[in-house]
Formats: sequence, structure tokens, C-alpha cells
Amino acid sequence: MFVELHMVQSFAPSNLNRDDTNNPKDCEFGGVRRARISSQCLKRAIRTAPAFAQATMVPGGTRTRRIIGRLTPLLATDKPEEEVGTVLTRFVPAYLSKLDGDGERTAVQLYLSDEEVEAIRAALLENWEAMVLGDEAAMKGMVRELTRRFKAHTSAPDIALFGRMLAERPELNLEAACQVAHALSTHRVTMEMDWWTAVDDLQPDDNAGAGMMGFSSYNSACFYRYARIDWDQLCNRLDDDDLARRTVDAFLQASIAAVPSGKQNSHAAYNPPSFMLGVVRRDGMAWSLANAFERPVAPDREGGLVRPSVAALDAYWGRLCQTYGDDTLTAVAALGLEEDLPVTHLRERCCASGAVWREALLAALRAVEVTG
Repeated sequence: MFVELHMVQSFAPSNLNRDDTNNPKDCEFGGVRRARISSQCLKRAIRTAPAFAQATMVPGGTRTRRIIGRLTPLLATDKPEEEVGTVLTRFVPAYLSKLDGDGERTAVQLYLSDEEVEAIRAALLENWEAMVLGDEAAMKGMVRELTRRFKAHTSAPDIALFGRMLAERPELNLEAACQVAHALSTHRVTMEMDWWTAVDDLQPDDNAGAGMMGFSSYNSACFYRYARIDWDQLCNRLDDDDLARRTVDAFLQASIAAVPSGKQNSHAAYNPPSFMLGVVRRDGMAWSLANAFERPVAPDREGGLVRPSVAALDAYWGRLCQTYGDDTLTAVAALGLEEDLPVTHLRERCCASGAVWREALLAALRAVEVTG
């Protein structure tokens, strides 16, 4: 069972996701330059959105290189601080990652759930004397037990969705249950430049120069976004079907609410999606609708790119269903910000509100649990 999400979202002038030159990320698609928002950027915006935590009702994972700093106060309430430092500098490289030069950070970023952090704390306290003495056999046994417990399981919904990779400890890798595509503009895009100056408030009246000057880049684009969740894998990772269902709901809500934070103080581009299509399919080939925009759309006669983008998506969806069939589709639900969006094939699938739209998709997952 798979859940697919398609979105059309138009952003006002902004620089939501920058490259190493501080320019908005872009790429070529269909022979023309497109605006782009990376999947990593979108995933972080989703997992850190308040709507995600509110819907899952459980703590998310922590991505950090400072796990020693996280564990130290949890252990120092029971054990001497000098012993805590000794134990952690032995344990962390054995279980997670070697340490950086300063001895306080791991060489790579870790992604741990609160349950895993608590399990580490409890295991260290239970084996404290052996850890202080540097007992290698006890260390290996503890690492083996923690690895067995967490090598295919997590209590953090975001870790289950987006996975984790530890190059030094592949046993703890978790394959992501969710695949997220880079958002691409549905049309050709050009870079814009903003030349700015800043006034020095204490500058003498006889000096007309600016206190500071520079330029920044931005663009404005209508994006197509796509993501796909493997429902069975999500359930296996969380080992809790109810939490898995709340996680899907959280992902849907956060995908709508979350906006990347790049340069928002300068642009405030908080623009909600204009159109959303959710699909639950039993199996079969995944359908990204990006090729609906392989030939870039152009503004319609009244101007604007949202309506021609939605029309292109709707037409492409119809062609896919006609060509490949729709017998694997369990639920199809659409939601538009405007009542008269140009949809034909998805007209009967349009929902009256976001709550009704989400429920149509979640009901399909509940039905699977009952029949399965």
C-alpha cells in the first residue's frame, strides 16, 4: 500500500532554498531552466513544522553531532561528571560514531529518537562499573543488545519517514518509508536581482553615501511537489499501526503548512498550496506527475501560472489513467484553493475542505487494516 501526494504551490518573490553562492537553487528540465527546492529542504520544513508534532503526538527525532552533550546531564544526575566523560568517550565511538578532534562531537550527524537516547542512558547506568573500568566484553554486549533493539525500529515518526544512514554502523541504517522529490517550477524561470542599500542612522548630514550596500538573488515560481509513502514499511518501522496512521496525517498536514525558512525575513513568502491531489494505491508503478510539466506551462490569457499548471496536471492524470489503468487505486482525493480550477478528470474527486480531503485518504488506510 502506498500514499502519494501531489501539490501545486505558487510562491511570491523569494529565495527559499539557496545554493553555495546564495542564489535560489535551480536546474534544467524539459530543456529550460527551472526553479528548484531540494527534497532535503522540504523534509526539514515538514518534520520541524508544529503541525507535524501536534498530529503525531509523540516526540520526533533529534539530528545532531552533539550526542555527548545530550547524554551528559542525563547521566550526571546519578554519576560523577568525570566518570560520565570517560564512559561516553568510550561508548559513543563503539556504538554510534567516532569522535571529532574536539572529543565533544561525533564525526557525522546522528539521528536518534528519544526512546533510543533513554535506552542508552539506562544501559549505561546498568553497566556503569564495567564501563568505567573499560570492560570490552561488557561494552560489546551492550552495543549488541542496543543494535538488536533499534536496527529495524524507531519510535520517532520523522525517522521512520525519512530514514537514517550511519556509514560506520550500517546495522543501524533505516531505509526511509517516504520518498520526496525536489520541487520544480512548472514553467521557465529567470533569476532576479535585488540591489539594496542600508542607511547609517548616525551618519553626518554632509555625507550622502550609504552605510552599506549589496545585492541578493530571488525568483518567483509555481512549483510541482511530489512525495510517496510506503505504508507497509512505515508500519513495520514504527511497529504501531495507529501511530503510523497519525504519521501519515501529520505528513499531509505539515506538507500543507510547512514553508522553507530561507530568506523569509526579507520576503515573507508564506503562500499555501493552490491544489493538492492525494492517492492511495494498493501496489503497482508509482506515478510522479512531473512530466505534466516537461513542456513548460505559460500564463493563460488573464495571466497567472497556477491555473494552467493545474490544468496540465489534471490532463496528464487523465492520460495516465486511460493508458495504464486505475485498478490499483484505492482512494483519490483532490483539494483546490479556488472553486473553479480547470479540472476535468479530477472534478468528481474534489473535496470540500482539507479535513474531508485527509479523511478520504486515511479511511482507505483504515480499511486495509480491517480487511488485512
